[in-house]
Amino acid sequence: MTIRCGMSGDTVKSIQQLLSTLNLYTGPIDSLFGGGLESAVKNYQKQHGLTPSGLVDSATWMQLFPGQPVPVSPLAGQPLAGRCLALTGSFETGKFPPDCFCGLTGDFDGQGISFGALQWNIGQGTLQPLLKQTFEQHPAVAQSIFHEHLDTLQSLANASLPDQLAFSRSIQAKGRILEPWRGMLTALGRAPENWQIQTNHAAKSYRTALQLCTQFGLASERGVALMFDIITQNGSIRSIVRAQILADCASLPSGDAGSEVARMSSIANRVAASSNPKYRDDVRTRKLLIATGQGVVHGIAYDLAGDFSLTLNPYSTSSAA
Repeated sequence: MTIRCGMSGDTVKSIQQLLSTLNLYTGPIDSLFGGGLESAVKNYQKQHGLTPSGLVDSATWMQLFPGQPVPVSPLAGQPLAGRCLALTGSFETGKFPPDCFCGLTGDFDGQGISFGALQWNIGQGTLQPLLKQTFEQHPAVAQSIFHEHLDTLQSLANASLPDQLAFSRSIQAKGRILEPWRGMLTALGRAPENWQIQTNHAAKSYRTALQLCTQFGLASERGVALMFDIITQNGSIRSIVRAQILADCASLPSGDAGSEVARMSSIANRVAASSNPKYRDDVRTRKLLIATGQGVVHGIAYDLAGDFSLTLNPYSTSSAA
């Protein structure tokens, strides 16, 4: 796994601490990989004859921490459904796991508060069930995060929609959630128990993605991720586009990695061509990145195998659960 700008967590904190002791990093030890840390990594790489990329790849990690194993994705070993959600959530929030599960925005769209990888919200009633499940299934986790504020949040979950929206708007200013609520909701999104609840709430889209993989002859983990991202970003695939994709796939071979990538690339281009012209380039870039496994979206570099443990390996019934 390559540690890069936009990531967060204990591994980032360790890099900050080490480069701080070397007088290369002067920023806060806040576990957030920002531009200051990237600059410090580049200076370290120059000092040690490494390519000054600002990325903590395996070569840089082994120089920084001799004898320590290179970090692996926190998603390694997780069910495929959770890995697909994390990737789409990262595209939507611009943040890597676990922070992709912490997406948090205010009332810019009239929905009160939007939260999580797929921006479940108060106004449409999609966030309330997610919060209720956390309270009911993981009370100790909820208590450890919200403390004396837990009763307020539990009462809010059962209040009328106008009251829920009024409270949501009372804890934000200019569309930004205020503290302590911002920090508490972010902590909730980082909790593995909440990752699973979010994954469960995306189950319908995931099942549809599996059905589309069967329809279009895709067999890989990345194929499922592509279909999931299409369902969540684009809503569906119109019948005429389905016919075009099926015609494309009929002329393509199947059964090896090269043909899998060719099928995904064809699907990516067809879906992009049928999307709103305003967003067409963004859709194409995002979908082709999944097809090829690497690329840049909104200025952020992605490596699907290293960052999300999403590969061209065939998905199975057990890994897809």
